[in-house]
Amino acid sequence: MNLLLRGITIADPNSQFNQKKCDVRVEQGKITAITVVGAGAAGLKSKGAEEVFDGTGSVLSPGFFDLNCSAGDPGFETREDIRTVMAAAGAGGFTGLAVLPNTKPVIHSKAEVEYVINKAKGGLVDVYPVGALSRDLEGKELAELFDMKRAGAVAFSEAGRSIEDDGFMSRALQYAQGFGGLLMVYPENKSIAGKSQVNESSTSVLLGMKGIPALAEEMHISRDIFLAGYHDAPVHISTVSTAGSVALIRKAKKDGIKISCDVAAHHLVFTEELLNDFDSNYKVKPPLRAKSDVKALLAGLKDGTVDAVVSQHRPHEIEFKDVEFEIAAYGIIALQTVLPLLISAGLDAVQIAEKLSLNPRKLLGLEVPVIAEGADANFTVYDPSASWVYDADRNYSKSANSPLLNKTLTGKVQLVYNNKQLQSYG
Repeated sequence: MNLLLRGITIADPNSQFNQKKCDVRVEQGKITAITVVGAGAAGLKSKGAEEVFDGTGSVLSPGFFDLNCSAGDPGFETREDIRTVMAAAGAGGFTGLAVLPNTKPVIHSKAEVEYVINKAKGGLVDVYPVGALSRDLEGKELAELFDMKRAGAVAFSEAGRSIEDDGFMSRALQYAQGFGGLLMVYPENKSIAGKSQVNESSTSVLLGMKGIPALAEEMHISRDIFLAGYHDAPVHISTVSTAGSVALIRKAKKDGIKISCDVAAHHLVFTEELLNDFDSNYKVKPPLRAKSDVKALLAGLKDGTVDAVVSQHRPHEIEFKDVEFEIAAYGIIALQTVLPLLISAGLDAVQIAEKLSLNPRKLLGLEVPVIAEGADANFTVYDPSASWVYDADRNYSKSANSPLLNKTLTGKVQLVYNNKQLQSYG
């Protein structure tokens, strides 16, 4: 599909046209021409066989990439399958996904890795399997890490389960280090967190529910920092949520520890006060925290402590969410709402590109798309000021567990281009 974008603002720190208003031509999957427009400069002349898009007020960014997404396929296709997760991802501006191994069977051998890769082959959205760190996600026996890496797994994770055994974590780091494997770990000390479901604070007292203290997350991160330093091996902390966690990781980076981290988009906007009505669609893990934590997370994003933003997409059937808060499952569908949440949080277009497009791929060692002449076309076009209603007709996921459904959101994906495929979202 050939395309001409007229008068669009480029947001790509790696491009010489960053923050400039340009005309951009795409032919047969390649960006063939870029020219700056405005102030009397002539734009690109339209050719006959190409679609023309008026980019006034819109942003052209390298395609978004999500590090933390559950697809449910194989085994839980009633929640989400590869086809629907790709559709939701595209509508959210994502051209790449790292899908977690919490499936049935678990993605813990090359067979499951190859299944996911083959199922997603040829689509608009690139799908990369994350292999399980342990067999069946039980935290006891190392899975076939090297075989999965060779088959195409981009990292290893326990998919939202914390690694409690310190020795197991240490051995996993040593083994993965031998072939360049990356561990993406969820930080929670279960003996401290217990069965609590919300943040420990005055709000949890008012709700009459036991709270998960920030200490449970921060103690786990401290352990992983020590192990990363001891083995001189990289560790990626998934979905940090507290001010203390940001401070620990900031210091570790200054000390030269190979540590990185991400934050879920909803933790940059939602706070624990939203739980006052016991809406189970706000039940996530880690739990929604205090306003002071949100402030610290945003500061960590801006100073480079927090490397990336993730969706933490967790689809669930209605019977697991439309129930009492205490027994509801954790998680929300989020691929289509990441961009509006980041705009609501105050991130600008260049920050969004860095945290949602560039850094996630760098962490996984993947090729980073760039808006440049001669480059493969892998990009997202969005209007940061356009409003739209996120309703059932615009929900591309198989599930509907989002507190933002039927809400008016600001920040709309308009086009996605990848793998010589163009998708428009009206």
